[in-house]
Amino acid sequence: MKYHKINQDLFVKNRKNFMSKMKPHSLAVFNSNDIYPISADSTMPFEQHRDIFYLSGVDQEESVLVLFPDCPKAQHREILFLKETNEHIAIWEGEKLTKATAFETSGIKTVYWLQDLEKIMFELMTQCDTIYINTNEHYRANVETETREDRFTKWLKDKHLAHGVAKSNPILQRLRSVKDPIELELMQKACDITEKGFRRILSFVKPDVWEFNIEAEFMHEFLNNRSKGFAYTPIVASGSNANVLHYIENNQQCKAGELILLDVGAEYANYSSDMSRTIPVSGRFTDRQKAVYNAVNRVKDEATKMLIPGTIWADYHVEVGKIMTSELLGLGLLDKADVQNENKDWPAYKKYFMHGTSHNIGLDTHDYGILTEPMQANMVFTVEPGIYIPDEGFGIRLEDDVVIQENGEPFNLMRNIPIEANEIENLMNS
Repeated sequence: MKYHKINQDLFVKNRKNFMSKMKPHSLAVFNSNDIYPISADSTMPFEQHRDIFYLSGVDQEESVLVLFPDCPKAQHREILFLKETNEHIAIWEGEKLTKATAFETSGIKTVYWLQDLEKIMFELMTQCDTIYINTNEHYRANVETETREDRFTKWLKDKHLAHGVAKSNPILQRLRSVKDPIELELMQKACDITEKGFRRILSFVKPDVWEFNIEAEFMHEFLNNRSKGFAYTPIVASGSNANVLHYIENNQQCKAGELILLDVGAEYANYSSDMSRTIPVSGRFTDRQKAVYNAVNRVKDEATKMLIPGTIWADYHVEVGKIMTSELLGLGLLDKADVQNENKDWPAYKKYFMHGTSHNIGLDTHDYGILTEPMQANMVFTVEPGIYIPDEGFGIRLEDDVVIQENGEPFNLMRNIPIEANEIENLMNS
């Protein structure tokens, strides 16, 4: 792994918190992700399933975590199953976790090789009443591929029909949404790497540069700072491309006078950052561009103030909509009649700001969190208002990652990333 070793205390605490929510005499299983094929002998880069990583720190394929807090054998209350490494694997693929290094990573003392899984699982299943299966229930999930977790769940349920079944995901949705201080440090690191990338491109961008050149500059900086790269597919959208919310082609030339909407973020140790900035290709905003830019920035600042314990996500978006409506009226994009005659299910401001303002962020860019429950301290949300004006050939989005605090103002993990229009201009022309 490129990232520095993470203190195992994080994973010890995470398992303890998860097991405290389990039913009596129950067992939970978590699988690593597959390595997915492309074609021939090519595969996609491995990405660990975030749940097993959250609970163990194990970041390699063919790994299984079993939690059984009421197991009669104390050594079987936490178990890791790993693919046994050997000299051939070490030569062709590099070092894998040994039993000793697995303990150093996770704090789990009992480590077996994967070949012993079926035998040991049979013993464990005779001692438990309920099995926790791990299903993907994220509100944005749309999964067509059968995962390793899915296959294991089928095997387990078919083999042990008499057991009760419970779901891990509701527990994880609550636990993962509230960040541990160690997690916040890792997310800060991801944001700091993103800052380095952004400052790099401010001195790089000029008329006639290509969007993919900018993407490459970010990647250069990210890799040089121990990141695997982008936390999600980057958006480098010049001119009217910014009006396509998920524009990812990044294949157009940036022309003088245009704006470039950048939605990029580095990952670090599997934790995401998510930044949006909009910059002028020529180093200066026009008066109109700056007016819209400052309006978006004001909405972002006001929205950030509302991220406090007890806030309800849906109510928050209604309030942000009111602020955005006021700004759009001031810009002349809406008039009073538009607002008076608006459809309450699709308010007038949605013509220019059609997406949500905030989402949870953490191990996933769109992270776990139950959005019908009040916000809590140490949850991390993006704040990302935008105004998109196809008729004027530009769109602007600004986005920071913000930690909710128990007392006081929300803490901005991206506080050091330039955002004020004048600062952007000064840095681009220095």
